[in-house]
Amino acid sequence: MCGITGLVDFRRRADTDDTGLIEAMTDTLHRRGPDERGVWRHGHAALGVRRLSVIDLAGGKQPMVDERPDREPVAIAYTGEVFNCPELRAELGARGHRFETTSDTEVVLRAYLEWGAGCAERLLGMFAFAVWDARTEELLLIRDRLGIYPLYYAEIDGGVVFGSEPKGILAHPQIRPEIDQSGLRAIVTLVKSSDHGIFKGMFEVDPGSIVRFGRGGLAKSRFWSLQAVEHTDDLDTTVRTVRDLLEDSVRRQMVSDVPLGVFLSGGLDSSALAALAIRTGGSDEKLRTFSVNFTGHADAFKPDEVRATPDFPFVKIMSEFLGTRHTAVELSADQLMDAEARSTVLTARDHPTSLGDLDTSLYLLCKAFREQCTVSLTGDGADELFGGYHWFHEERFRGEGTMPWLEFARRMAGKNQMRSSGLLAPDLADVLEADEYERAEYEKAVAGVPVLEGESDIDRELRRITYLNMTGYLRIILDRRDRMGMAAALEGRVPFCDHRLVEYVFNVPWEMKTFDGREKSLLRAAVRDLLPPSVLYRKKAGYPPTDDPRYGALLNARLAEVVADPKAPVRDLLDLGTAKSFVEDPTGPAAEVVNRFSIEMVLGLNEWLGRYDVGLAL
Repeated sequence: MCGITGLVDFRRRADTDDTGLIEAMTDTLHRRGPDERGVWRHGHAALGVRRLSVIDLAGGKQPMVDERPDREPVAIAYTGEVFNCPELRAELGARGHRFETTSDTEVVLRAYLEWGAGCAERLLGMFAFAVWDARTEELLLIRDRLGIYPLYYAEIDGGVVFGSEPKGILAHPQIRPEIDQSGLRAIVTLVKSSDHGIFKGMFEVDPGSIVRFGRGGLAKSRFWSLQAVEHTDDLDTTVRTVRDLLEDSVRRQMVSDVPLGVFLSGGLDSSALAALAIRTGGSDEKLRTFSVNFTGHADAFKPDEVRATPDFPFVKIMSEFLGTRHTAVELSADQLMDAEARSTVLTARDHPTSLGDLDTSLYLLCKAFREQCTVSLTGDGADELFGGYHWFHEERFRGEGTMPWLEFARRMAGKNQMRSSGLLAPDLADVLEADEYERAEYEKAVAGVPVLEGESDIDRELRRITYLNMTGYLRIILDRRDRMGMAAALEGRVPFCDHRLVEYVFNVPWEMKTFDGREKSLLRAAVRDLLPPSVLYRKKAGYPPTDDPRYGALLNARLAEVVADPKAPVRDLLDLGTAKSFVEDPTGPAAEVVNRFSIEMVLGLNEWLGRYDVGLAL
């Protein structure tokens, strides 16, 4: 895992020394790569890398350059892990390539030299990289199939700037931190255009896509997307294939030259990964596992529509069952409201969210994880792929016209209600036209759903739901995991996002995915022999928020400070009447539109607008 950034500027003189600029852009990503910095300049291009050393600690220095006396150089700035490196190295060696390191960066560079941009189709793993090919004076930005690793870009006069995170791009003098209507919409809703980079003029490289920039301008192409194909395997074969694919994914992703651990929530997904990690890891050392809990959680926990049971009893069961070396991180309300921690979270995101303690607790968990390990395995992707969420199973959440998680969020009660716009000024809410925006994004997304001739109505509907989750909601989950992990310099690997497993399970009929009448029946059957019954049959529980009433009180007190501050940057965006009414009486009428998520959004917007000096173009 690394942070990459760079630029191409055809108006820049070849002899211009802008080392200071590329170093400044690169150093904004120091949390992604604390081990070393590398920069490289040639002609109209400059690349920068902050490295987190995981494979070939001594030999994997970047940017990596192929230089020969008879032609112009080819350089790569790479972040990621390619898990089929041994096979690619052997194939490339047979084609005459000679390797000087054991790093996967060199394998990717030589794969590009052999196959050009087509090398992306041969890579198994998670990656985002930039190649400057001085032979053609072309920059290529390439992102993995599911968007596990982020990659942003923005055009400038005569060129383009790119980076793993927006902050790397914002360090360029031509880029102004400005947000328009579409960017603010993306912040206050749980959906955004697939390539929108939040800031005006900034974009993400779409998952499974390539962005090229040369003297002729910018062009985009796609090298991968989900396809609909007929599933012909019977149930037993399907269960066995899922197990084989999952075992192979975990085995490949256990390869590391630094300590590795597993996030363990006591649920089906993380427990299965931990069990498979022990089974396939081949190490005599005890597997390290990590979980989060909150002060007073045992006494304060109340079942709801997202969490029927708390995590900690099942974490204990699973850790003892597997014999792992477990670390339970317990967090207090004061830790979750700690100004430095919340500031780190905002900086990691580069924009505010309504997730508040969900983000802060994950960051603090990753920070504790990083004290023992550099690499983590997480169960992200299993619910989206195997159908673990409520909206897969209850028709009231599955209606056409909106993203299913948005419909679910609208219907949730109390602390789970994900509305984040209850404190926004009414005229601003009208300008944002959030409902129309969500419908438009939905229509755009479903236009890409692949169709299988002769498919049943239920399979067609659930294929649509699965596609929306894999291309939409999963990106929200992966983005959160990436940012909070990288804020602690912790690499996150996601075995359930192996594209071979994704392609296979995506086409399994719904009846087979739920053959025993429960969520994730297929996954449960594939790992049945690995888990104790209490964990195997535990009902899906979402990532937990704190139940400590003190956290809510501290949050309300912070909102009161913002409302009372006439210079608060967020003031012009607020419905001050509603905000003041809520501050004076948190249980009064204003509580019908104000909740924890909307307060978190206001606090985040306030800090972000001030610290990033964001211009509003609404």
